[in-house]
Amino acid sequence: MSFAALMVHVDLEHESAQRVELAIGLADRFQAALIGVAGYALWPAFMAGDVGLTESNQYDLQKATARFDERGKTFRAHGRSLKQIEWRSALEPPGELLLREARAADLLIVGRRHSDNDAEPGVIVLRAGRPVLLVPDTIGALPLRRVVVAWKDTRECRRAVRDALPFLQQAKEVLLVEIGENESGSQAKKNLADVAAYLVRHRVIVAAEVWRRPRGPAAAELLHVVKGEKADLIVAGGYGHSRLGVWIFGGVTRELLSASPVCCMLSH
Repeated sequence: MSFAALMVHVDLEHESAQRVELAIGLADRFQAALIGVAGYALWPAFMAGDVGLTESNQYDLQKATARFDERGKTFRAHGRSLKQIEWRSALEPPGELLLREARAADLLIVGRRHSDNDAEPGVIVLRAGRPVLLVPDTIGALPLRRVVVAWKDTRECRRAVRDALPFLQQAKEVLLVEIGENESGSQAKKNLADVAAYLVRHRVIVAAEVWRRPRGPAAAELLHVVKGEKADLIVAGGYGHSRLGVWIFGGVTRELLSASPVCCMLSH
């Protein structure tokens, strides 16, 4: 299994060179096409279609268009060694743009949210219908030396393991980790053994199966394991829902979105 097309979000307001560098490295590794996407919303004047643009609004429009062109040229230049590279941009919120364009890619690569105009990674995970790779700002490469699969016997996690197979097959070692809060240890270990056997059938090197009860919040325990094992990627299910227009995420998902020191691949 492999990725044929990757899509990376390129920020207009914040530096995203590290994320783009990581995306280019992955596209080269998988011999995949790379699509750069940038969105920017001119609120609210640009959206008032029956109101003429003021001089200030017109300046904002020209500035945004110029930044799209600049980012697009830089993106293509940095990815010129790839077999296929593409640039897409639009004057609309970046999250909505990513959700609409997600149909073109196997994997979406995004960063953390810094402002209201940035894409919300959690919403992208829940709505895109594609796996999402969340990249911390300081990381510019994904060597796939050691990957931690944060296992929980749910639909979302099964989906994540399946979606992550291209990464898991390339990893030097994969660790299956379950932080058991309510399950019995014996049943959980049988479940982990099933997952390990499934991965081995897909030519994945499973180095260990770890089950432990948390001594505190499950997310903190998971991140403690990740740090101790020097993992460079976490694979996990993304859990959440919308209540009256407000997105509410599960505890582990929320912590991974906001605090993981390494890349996370999340599926819903």
